[in-house]
Amino acid sequence: MQGQDGGAPSGGSGEDAEAFEPRARRLVVDLGLASGDEIRGAEPLSGGVASDIGIVDLGDRKVCVKFALAKLKVAAEWRAPVRRGRAEYAWLAFAGRVVPGAVPRLFGWSEAENGFAMDYVGGAGVALWKARLLAGAQPAGEAEAVGDRLGRIHSASTKPDFDDAPFHNAEDFRALRIEPYLLFTAGRHPELARALVTLASELDAANTVLVHGDVSPKNILLAPTGPILLDAECATMGDAAFDVAFCLNHLVLKAAHVPDMRAPLLASAAAFWRSYAAHVDFEDAAALERRVAALLPALMLARVDGKSPVEYLTEPERSTVRAVSAALIPSPPDRLDDLLTRIGTDLDHHG
Repeated sequence: MQGQDGGAPSGGSGEDAEAFEPRARRLVVDLGLASGDEIRGAEPLSGGVASDIGIVDLGDRKVCVKFALAKLKVAAEWRAPVRRGRAEYAWLAFAGRVVPGAVPRLFGWSEAENGFAMDYVGGAGVALWKARLLAGAQPAGEAEAVGDRLGRIHSASTKPDFDDAPFHNAEDFRALRIEPYLLFTAGRHPELARALVTLASELDAANTVLVHGDVSPKNILLAPTGPILLDAECATMGDAAFDVAFCLNHLVLKAAHVPDMRAPLLASAAAFWRSYAAHVDFEDAAALERRVAALLPALMLARVDGKSPVEYLTEPERSTVRAVSAALIPSPPDRLDDLLTRIGTDLDHHG
Protein backbone atom coordinates (compact mmCIF):
# COMPACT_ATOMS: atom_id res chain seq x y z
CA MET A 1 0.00 0.00 0.00
CA GLN A 2 1.23 3.47 -0.74
CA GLY A 3 -0.16 6.88 -0.04
CA GLN A 4 1.17 10.31 -0.62
CA ASP A 5 0.15 11.56 -4.07
CA GLY A 6 1.46 8.56 -5.92
CA GLY A 7 0.71 5.07 -7.07
CA ALA A 8 2.81 1.99 -7.42
CA PRO A 9 6.59 2.17 -7.63
CA SER A 10 7.62 3.18 -11.11
CA GLY A 11 10.77 3.62 -13.10
CA GLY A 12 9.76 7.13 -14.13
CA SER A 13 8.29 10.35 -12.83
CA GLY A 14 8.62 14.07 -13.52
CA GLU A 15 12.27 13.45 -12.96
CA ASP A 16 13.42 10.06 -14.20
CA ALA A 17 14.45 7.44 -11.68
CA GLU A 18 18.14 8.17 -12.16
CA ALA A 19 17.64 11.82 -11.21
CA PHE A 20 15.19 11.10 -8.40
CA GLU A 21 17.30 8.68 -6.41
CA PRO A 22 20.31 10.90 -5.68
CA ARG A 23 18.09 13.83 -4.75
CA ALA A 24 16.05 11.65 -2.40
CA ARG A 25 19.23 10.31 -0.83
CA ARG A 26 20.58 13.83 -0.31
CA LEU A 27 17.35 14.95 1.37
CA VAL A 28 17.34 12.01 3.79
CA VAL A 29 20.95 12.66 4.74
CA ASP A 30 20.34 16.41 5.05
CA LEU A 31 17.53 15.78 7.53
CA GLY A 32 19.69 13.42 9.58
CA LEU A 33 17.38 10.45 9.04
CA ALA A 34 20.20 8.18 7.86
CA SER A 35 23.75 8.23 6.61
CA GLY A 36 24.42 7.59 2.95
CA ASP A 37 25.53 3.99 3.50
CA GLU A 38 22.38 3.21 5.53
CA ILE A 39 20.09 3.98 2.58
CA ARG A 40 19.23 0.81 0.68
CA GLY A 41 17.47 2.50 -2.21
CA ALA A 42 15.06 5.18 -3.38
CA GLU A 43 12.29 4.68 -5.89
CA PRO A 44 9.79 7.17 -7.35
CA LEU A 45 6.07 6.49 -7.20
CA SER A 46 3.81 6.85 -10.20
CA GLY A 47 0.52 8.71 -10.35
CA GLY A 48 1.41 12.13 -8.97
CA VAL A 49 0.57 15.16 -11.11
CA ALA A 50 2.18 18.07 -9.30
CA SER A 51 5.13 16.48 -7.50
CA ASP A 52 7.88 13.92 -7.62
CA ILE A 53 7.40 11.62 -4.68
CA GLY A 54 8.93 8.33 -3.74
CA ILE A 55 9.96 5.85 -1.10
CA VAL A 56 13.37 5.71 0.53
CA ASP A 57 14.27 2.36 2.07
CA LEU A 58 16.25 2.79 5.29
CA GLY A 59 16.35 -0.91 6.06
CA ASP A 60 14.30 -0.98 9.23
CA ARG A 61 11.70 1.47 7.91
CA LYS A 62 10.60 3.43 4.87
CA VAL A 63 10.02 7.14 4.49
CA CYS A 64 8.37 9.18 1.76
CA VAL A 65 10.13 12.16 0.23
CA LYS A 66 8.43 14.80 -1.89
CA PHE A 67 9.52 17.58 -4.25
CA ALA A 68 7.16 20.00 -6.03
CA LEU A 69 7.36 20.15 -9.84
CA ALA A 70 7.54 23.36 -11.86
CA LYS A 71 5.64 21.77 -14.79
CA LEU A 72 2.72 19.56 -13.86
CA LYS A 73 2.21 16.18 -15.50
CA VAL A 74 -0.95 16.84 -17.52
CA ALA A 75 -1.65 17.18 -21.24
CA ALA A 76 -2.22 20.95 -21.12
CA GLU A 77 0.60 23.39 -20.41
CA TRP A 78 0.46 23.96 -16.66
CA ARG A 79 3.22 25.48 -14.54
CA ALA A 80 3.29 26.51 -10.88
CA PRO A 81 5.89 27.84 -8.42
CA VAL A 82 7.88 25.11 -6.67
CA ARG A 83 7.90 27.11 -3.41
CA ARG A 84 4.44 25.68 -2.72
CA GLY A 85 6.13 22.72 -1.05
CA ARG A 86 6.81 24.89 1.98
CA ALA A 87 3.12 25.74 2.31
CA GLU A 88 2.26 22.06 2.07
CA TYR A 89 4.68 21.20 4.84
CA ALA A 90 3.26 24.01 7.02
CA TRP A 91 -0.32 22.81 6.39
CA LEU A 92 0.57 19.23 7.35
CA ALA A 93 2.30 20.41 10.52
CA PHE A 94 -0.68 22.56 11.52
CA ALA A 95 -3.29 19.91 10.73
CA GLY A 96 -1.34 17.33 12.72
CA ARG A 97 -1.44 19.58 15.77
CA VAL A 98 -5.18 20.26 15.42
CA VAL A 99 -6.21 16.65 14.75
CA PRO A 100 -3.45 14.24 15.79
CA GLY A 101 -3.26 11.35 13.35
CA ALA A 102 -4.97 13.24 10.53
CA VAL A 103 -1.71 13.51 8.55
CA PRO A 104 1.48 11.45 8.27
CA ARG A 105 4.26 12.07 10.76
CA LEU A 106 6.71 14.64 9.42
CA PHE A 107 10.50 14.26 9.56
CA GLY A 108 11.55 17.72 8.43
CA TRP A 109 11.91 20.22 5.61
CA SER A 110 15.15 20.43 3.61
CA GLU A 111 16.05 23.91 2.40
CA ALA A 112 18.94 22.46 0.43
CA GLU A 113 16.71 20.10 -1.58
CA ASN A 114 13.45 22.11 -1.43
CA GLY A 115 11.52 19.08 -0.27
CA PHE A 116 10.48 17.17 2.82
CA ALA A 117 10.22 13.72 4.32
CA MET A 118 7.27 12.08 6.05
CA ASP A 119 6.22 8.70 7.32
CA TYR A 120 5.33 6.07 4.74
CA VAL A 121 1.76 5.04 5.55
CA GLY A 122 0.81 1.53 4.54
CA GLY A 123 0.23 -1.99 5.69
CA ALA A 124 -2.78 -3.98 6.79
CA GLY A 125 -5.97 -2.01 7.26
CA VAL A 126 -4.87 0.98 5.15
CA ALA A 127 -6.67 1.73 1.88
CA LEU A 128 -6.87 4.62 -0.55
CA TRP A 129 -10.37 6.13 -0.42
CA LYS A 130 -10.43 6.64 -4.19
CA ALA A 131 -9.77 2.94 -4.81
CA ARG A 132 -12.61 1.93 -2.51
CA LEU A 133 -15.01 4.34 -4.18
CA LEU A 134 -14.16 3.19 -7.70
CA ALA A 135 -14.50 -0.43 -6.62
CA GLY A 136 -18.07 0.26 -5.55
CA ALA A 137 -17.47 -0.38 -1.85
CA GLN A 138 -20.38 0.39 0.42
CA PRO A 139 -19.79 3.64 2.34
CA ALA A 140 -18.89 3.06 5.99
CA GLY A 141 -18.78 6.55 7.45
CA GLU A 142 -15.65 7.68 5.59
CA ALA A 143 -17.24 10.87 4.27
CA GLU A 144 -18.47 11.92 7.71
CA ALA A 145 -15.03 11.31 9.20
CA VAL A 146 -13.30 13.37 6.52
CA GLY A 147 -15.84 16.17 6.90
CA ASP A 148 -15.31 16.18 10.65
CA ARG A 149 -11.53 16.42 10.36
CA LEU A 150 -11.64 19.10 7.69
CA GLY A 151 -14.13 21.14 9.71
CA ARG A 152 -11.90 21.02 12.78
CA ILE A 153 -8.88 22.17 10.78
CA HIS A 154 -10.77 24.99 9.08
CA SER A 155 -12.19 26.21 12.37
CA ALA A 156 -8.81 26.16 14.12
CA SER A 157 -7.30 28.29 11.36
CA THR A 158 -9.69 31.13 12.14
CA LYS A 159 -8.65 31.48 15.79
CA PRO A 160 -6.54 34.46 16.97
CA ASP A 161 -3.46 32.33 17.72
CA PHE A 162 -3.22 30.92 14.18
CA ASP A 163 -0.08 31.96 12.29
CA ASP A 164 -1.00 32.50 8.65
CA ALA A 165 2.48 33.68 7.60
CA PRO A 166 3.36 30.50 5.62
CA PHE A 167 0.19 30.83 3.56
CA HIS A 168 0.50 34.26 1.94
CA ASN A 169 0.70 32.57 -1.45
CA ALA A 170 -2.50 33.43 -3.28
CA GLU A 171 -0.65 33.40 -6.61
CA ASP A 172 0.14 29.70 -6.13
CA PHE A 173 -3.53 28.87 -5.56
CA ARG A 174 -4.40 30.95 -8.58
CA ALA A 175 -1.94 28.99 -10.72
CA LEU A 176 -2.91 25.57 -9.36
CA ARG A 177 -6.67 25.89 -8.91
CA ILE A 178 -8.39 29.05 -10.12
CA GLU A 179 -6.84 29.30 -13.57
CA PRO A 180 -6.72 25.61 -14.57
CA TYR A 181 -10.13 24.73 -13.17
CA LEU A 182 -12.41 27.75 -13.49
CA LEU A 183 -10.82 30.19 -15.93
CA PHE A 184 -9.61 27.58 -18.40
CA THR A 185 -13.06 26.00 -18.35
CA ALA A 186 -14.67 29.41 -18.85
CA GLY A 187 -12.62 29.79 -22.02
CA ARG A 188 -14.08 26.55 -23.35
CA HIS A 189 -17.66 27.47 -22.39
CA PRO A 190 -18.33 31.10 -23.35
CA GLU A 191 -22.01 30.73 -22.47
CA LEU A 192 -21.00 30.00 -18.85
CA ALA A 193 -18.00 32.29 -18.68
CA ARG A 194 -19.64 35.06 -16.65
CA ALA A 195 -20.69 32.69 -13.86
CA LEU A 196 -17.34 30.87 -13.83
CA VAL A 197 -15.28 34.07 -13.85
CA THR A 198 -17.38 35.44 -10.98
CA LEU A 199 -16.73 32.33 -8.92
CA ALA A 200 -13.03 32.59 -9.73
CA SER A 201 -12.90 36.23 -8.66
CA GLU A 202 -14.64 35.47 -5.37
CA LEU A 203 -12.21 32.67 -4.60
CA ASP A 204 -9.26 34.85 -5.52
CA ALA A 205 -10.36 37.55 -3.08
CA ALA A 206 -11.05 35.25 -0.11
CA ASN A 207 -8.50 34.82 2.69
CA THR A 208 -10.41 33.90 5.84
CA VAL A 209 -9.68 30.17 6.27
CA LEU A 210 -6.68 27.90 5.71
CA VAL A 211 -7.71 25.71 2.78
CA HIS A 212 -6.02 22.46 1.79
CA GLY A 213 -6.84 22.89 -1.88
CA ASP A 214 -6.92 19.21 -2.91
CA VAL A 215 -9.26 17.36 -0.57
CA SER A 216 -9.75 14.46 -2.94
CA PRO A 217 -10.23 10.74 -2.27
CA LYS A 218 -6.93 10.12 -4.10
CA ASN A 219 -5.24 12.08 -1.31
CA ILE A 220 -6.99 10.41 1.61
CA LEU A 221 -5.92 7.15 3.19
CA LEU A 222 -8.42 5.19 5.25
CA ALA A 223 -6.70 3.81 8.32
CA PRO A 224 -8.02 2.10 11.46
CA THR A 225 -7.42 5.35 13.36
CA GLY A 226 -9.37 7.44 10.84
CA PRO A 227 -8.75 9.19 7.53
CA ILE A 228 -5.27 10.54 6.80
CA LEU A 229 -5.08 13.63 4.59
CA LEU A 230 -2.20 14.03 2.15
CA ASP A 231 -0.95 16.31 -0.62
CA ALA A 232 -1.58 19.84 0.66
CA GLU A 233 0.63 21.71 -1.80
CA CYS A 234 -2.26 23.98 -2.82
CA ALA A 235 -2.66 25.18 0.78
CA THR A 236 -3.37 28.90 1.15
CA MET A 237 -5.61 31.33 2.97
CA GLY A 238 -8.89 31.29 1.10
CA ASP A 239 -12.55 30.31 1.14
CA ALA A 240 -13.61 27.23 3.11
CA ALA A 241 -16.19 26.56 0.40
CA PHE A 242 -13.49 25.45 -2.00
CA ASP A 243 -12.29 22.49 0.08
CA VAL A 244 -15.84 21.33 0.77
CA ALA A 245 -17.00 21.62 -2.84
CA PHE A 246 -13.80 20.02 -4.12
CA CYS A 247 -14.32 16.89 -2.03
CA LEU A 248 -18.06 16.69 -2.67
CA ASN A 249 -17.34 16.94 -6.38
CA HIS A 250 -15.34 13.73 -6.30
CA LEU A 251 -18.21 11.90 -4.63
CA VAL A 252 -20.58 13.25 -7.27
CA LEU A 253 -18.25 12.21 -10.12
CA LYS A 254 -17.96 8.71 -8.66
CA ALA A 255 -21.77 8.65 -8.51
CA ALA A 256 -21.81 9.37 -12.24
CA HIS A 257 -19.27 6.62 -12.87
CA VAL A 258 -20.67 3.89 -10.58
CA PRO A 259 -24.44 4.07 -11.07
CA ASP A 260 -25.15 1.17 -8.72
CA MET A 261 -23.65 3.25 -5.91
CA ARG A 262 -25.21 6.55 -6.96
CA ALA A 263 -27.67 6.89 -4.10
CA PRO A 264 -25.17 5.89 -1.35
CA LEU A 265 -22.51 8.21 -2.76
CA LEU A 266 -24.83 11.20 -2.91
CA ALA A 267 -26.00 10.38 0.61
CA SER A 268 -22.33 10.34 1.65
CA ALA A 269 -21.89 13.80 0.15
CA ALA A 270 -24.78 15.09 2.25
CA ALA A 271 -23.36 13.39 5.33
CA PHE A 272 -19.96 14.98 4.69
CA TRP A 273 -21.56 18.42 4.75
CA ARG A 274 -23.51 17.78 7.95
CA SER A 275 -20.39 16.53 9.72
CA TYR A 276 -18.31 19.44 8.46
CA ALA A 277 -20.97 22.07 9.21
CA ALA A 278 -20.94 21.14 12.90
CA HIS A 279 -17.60 22.98 13.11
CA VAL A 280 -18.57 26.13 11.20
CA ASP A 281 -18.19 28.70 13.95
CA PHE A 282 -16.32 31.21 11.80
CA GLU A 283 -19.17 32.45 9.57
CA ASP A 284 -22.85 31.91 8.86
CA ALA A 285 -23.20 28.26 7.83
CA ALA A 286 -26.03 29.00 5.40
CA ALA A 287 -23.89 31.54 3.55
CA LEU A 288 -21.05 29.05 3.30
CA GLU A 289 -23.46 26.37 2.09
CA ARG A 290 -24.65 28.67 -0.71
CA ARG A 291 -21.09 29.17 -1.91
CA VAL A 292 -20.42 25.43 -1.81
CA ALA A 293 -23.58 24.81 -3.83
CA ALA A 294 -22.49 27.38 -6.41
CA LEU A 295 -18.97 25.96 -6.72
CA LEU A 296 -19.90 22.29 -6.94
CA PRO A 297 -21.42 22.32 -10.47
CA ALA A 298 -18.56 24.51 -11.69
CA LEU A 299 -16.01 22.02 -10.39
CA MET A 300 -17.96 19.16 -11.96
CA LEU A 301 -17.55 20.81 -15.34
CA ALA A 302 -13.90 21.66 -14.62
CA ARG A 303 -13.03 18.00 -14.05
CA VAL A 304 -14.35 17.25 -17.53
CA ASP A 305 -13.23 20.27 -19.54
CA GLY A 306 -10.53 21.90 -17.38
CA LYS A 307 -6.79 21.30 -17.46
CA SER A 308 -6.97 18.29 -15.13
CA PRO A 309 -9.88 16.06 -16.20
CA VAL A 310 -10.50 12.96 -14.11
CA GLU A 311 -9.20 9.87 -15.85
CA TYR A 312 -11.90 7.34 -15.01
CA LEU A 313 -14.99 8.82 -16.70
CA THR A 314 -15.94 7.32 -20.04
CA GLU A 315 -16.81 9.64 -22.90
CA PRO A 316 -20.58 9.11 -22.41
CA GLU A 317 -20.11 9.82 -18.69
CA ARG A 318 -18.18 12.98 -19.50
CA SER A 319 -21.03 14.11 -21.73
CA THR A 320 -23.52 13.45 -18.93
CA VAL A 321 -21.49 15.37 -16.34
CA ARG A 322 -21.06 18.21 -18.82
CA ALA A 323 -24.80 18.45 -19.45
CA VAL A 324 -25.80 18.15 -15.79
CA SER A 325 -23.29 20.71 -14.54
CA ALA A 326 -23.88 23.20 -17.36
CA ALA A 327 -27.59 23.25 -16.53
CA LEU A 328 -26.87 24.00 -12.86
CA ILE A 329 -24.09 26.58 -13.07
CA PRO A 330 -26.26 29.60 -14.03
CA SER A 331 -28.65 29.19 -11.09
CA PRO A 332 -27.76 26.52 -8.52
CA PRO A 333 -29.96 25.80 -5.48
CA ASP A 334 -28.92 27.42 -2.22
CA ARG A 335 -29.07 24.22 -0.19
CA LEU A 336 -26.82 21.23 -0.76
CA ASP A 337 -29.58 18.71 -0.10
CA ASP A 338 -31.58 20.25 -2.93
CA LEU A 339 -28.55 20.39 -5.21
CA LEU A 340 -27.58 16.76 -4.60
CA THR A 341 -31.16 15.65 -5.20
CA ARG A 342 -31.19 17.54 -8.48
CA ILE A 343 -27.84 16.08 -9.52
CA GLY A 344 -29.03 12.56 -8.75
CA THR A 345 -32.24 13.05 -10.75
CA ASP A 346 -30.37 14.55 -13.69
CA LEU A 347 -27.73 11.81 -13.71
CA ASP A 348 -30.47 9.18 -13.74
CA HIS A 349 -32.24 10.99 -16.57
CA HIS A 350 -29.13 11.21 -18.74
CA GLY A 351 -27.77 7.81 -17.77
